[in-house]
Amino acid sequence: MEKMLSTLIRTLVDGTQKTPPLAGFNVGDQFIPDQGRDTDVARNINAAFLILLSGCSHALYGAAERYLDTFETEEKWQNVVRFMKNGAALINGEIRNLCHEDDDFKNALEKTERFCMQQEPSWGVGSLKKIWEVLFPEGADCLLAQAEKIQSLRAHRRVHITEPNASPIDNPSRQILFLTNLLVTIPGDSDSLEYLPYGSRMVEKLRQVMTEKQRYWFDHPIQIGVSNDNNEAIYGLRGLDNAISFEKERGVAQPTDKLTCLLSVSVTHDGLHGIVKDYLREVYDSTEPFSHLNIYLFSENDTDRITTEILLPAMEKYLGLRDAGSLRRVFGVDGEYGRHYSFLKAISALWQVLIDPMVKGSFKLDLDQVFDQAALVKETGNSALEHFKTPLWGAKGEDAEGNPVELGLMAGALVNAEDVSRGLFTPDVPIPDPIPRGEALAFFSPLPMGVSTRAEMMARYDTDRLDGIHRCLQRIHVTGGTTAALIKSLRHYRPFTPTFIGRAEDQAYLMGSLFTKLDENLRYLHKPGLIMRHDKAVFAGEAIEGAKLGKYIGDLVRILFFSYYVRALPWPSNEIKKIIDPFTGCFASKLPFTAVYLRLSFHLAEMFAHDDVPKNVEGIQLLKLGVERLEKVIGELNQTPNPLIEKYRQEKEGWDLFYDLLDHLEEALERGDAFALNLRDRAGELVEDCRV
Repeated sequence: MEKMLSTLIRTLVDGTQKTPPLAGFNVGDQFIPDQGRDTDVARNINAAFLILLSGCSHALYGAAERYLDTFETEEKWQNVVRFMKNGAALINGEIRNLCHEDDDFKNALEKTERFCMQQEPSWGVGSLKKIWEVLFPEGADCLLAQAEKIQSLRAHRRVHITEPNASPIDNPSRQILFLTNLLVTIPGDSDSLEYLPYGSRMVEKLRQVMTEKQRYWFDHPIQIGVSNDNNEAIYGLRGLDNAISFEKERGVAQPTDKLTCLLSVSVTHDGLHGIVKDYLREVYDSTEPFSHLNIYLFSENDTDRITTEILLPAMEKYLGLRDAGSLRRVFGVDGEYGRHYSFLKAISALWQVLIDPMVKGSFKLDLDQVFDQAALVKETGNSALEHFKTPLWGAKGEDAEGNPVELGLMAGALVNAEDVSRGLFTPDVPIPDPIPRGEALAFFSPLPMGVSTRAEMMARYDTDRLDGIHRCLQRIHVTGGTTAALIKSLRHYRPFTPTFIGRAEDQAYLMGSLFTKLDENLRYLHKPGLIMRHDKAVFAGEAIEGAKLGKYIGDLVRILFFSYYVRALPWPSNEIKKIIDPFTGCFASKLPFTAVYLRLSFHLAEMFAHDDVPKNVEGIQLLKLGVERLEKVIGELNQTPNPLIEKYRQEKEGWDLFYDLLDHLEEALERGDAFALNLRDRAGELVEDCRV
């Protein structure tokens, strides 16, 4: 099996054969052992890794082995060399095991080997398809006949409605909680601290925090000190405030209505806990008030108080339990994306029981997104709030295979700010053409993402097959913003995203609930026209650039966790993949270690392919950050049994406990239980402390 793999890798990266390497770079040109700058060593280690994967017939195989052995004894590089050597072993083992378990994969690898051994394998769609059938089968399935693939996906996602929601949302401004998350990090430059418009205590605290090791990485966190014009904490809420003003003028909301907005506040460094809310209050005090919003901020300190002062007493009183470990593990806002995402969904259920029984649903948006109300009304006939009134949200139906489903979740779509002039239904992700070389040969999610965007997000209910009355679409591909949930459905199905999920937490949210019930299961409704304008490039460019490397590594971590999460769930992996392919499913790889190592190595090879000093320095940063973040995850996952099985069980136990508590509290409140009434009063006081 190793020989078949090495034949494929040599075809991709080795320029000593008769034809140029298909990846577009020659790894032999990058292996120059007598060059000793740090950038040279990083480049050589990466090149040596690919030479090892190319097999012992590669002319530089022996030299590459000796080079890695030499630098494995140097303290500065030993962890990098160890990581790469371990990767070569993991890849060969993964290929060998999958060939033993999966005859289709073995046949695909044999076919690709025969292709690579031709006299002149050339670059083209046909050769890419053969390579992807081994390394990236979800992409291979989207490479040709894309129009047919889009139609096939829509047919697969179609739902026949058997029972519309008899009690749909009819007063959105009153019945829906608006949810979002604030991700906050340290200032970008310690030299600028003295110029920040904050008190000496906060500046000194920031100085201390900036010496801490970063705990979590986010796509474009808010840097403390960023100007108000570029601050998501203001931008998204200002857009929402303006949207509600529009709704009042249209008569959809009453003049005195205020949207309830619940914001989780997550931080990248532990030391920010004590000052992050002080910082945010200063930010909001420095801008014009949000006249149409009631805003509440929940930091980890706040969620800990809710657990300690509300949930634990209720647990002891009504369930006779004192061990709150499983509950504390899941209920909070600090950590990877999955933790605050699940909190934001779950807090709506707590709100319904202890704060406002009239609330029926929630809507999650990101703060770099706004409703373009004029465009919505012009192109869809409905304003933002009017889109929530559909009886399809909460309807029951049958999927394309006749399985009963409940559409208790709902998903909209996005349009990029620069594309609004072309219409709201302009896909925010293009179908790439041509497919680039390099890293894309190992993994290239933009293709299935582009196909899936058109199939799911851009679908309209304007045909007999999809009329929006009797037949609609369920969604698997969703985004972090523009997702909604009925609280009744949350309390029944209890979905959650595990705390170890650091990206695509929105898509992982449904995965753990795909087959939980025997009678019917929870699904997302596709709501055409519920489209928000995505403005991140307009104002968050600096934050996006600053988080670029962390985001890239997060994408690799996503492959690892999605792949092992699918295997950890208590249903057959092939059944899950059948539902979540091609886009969400492409991250649940049969070869996760292979995909991650080849992606990283090919990406580094592209960065080192030219004598570009800034690019080479960035390559070192990427390599070292990759080793730092990936080695621990890979070591954890490369165990038997799959460690995520137990983590999923523990987290499901925590969320079951949370929702059981809410059921008991609700029953106790209905019978006028004094203890429950006291907890409700205390919850109201805690919530009021979180109001901005």
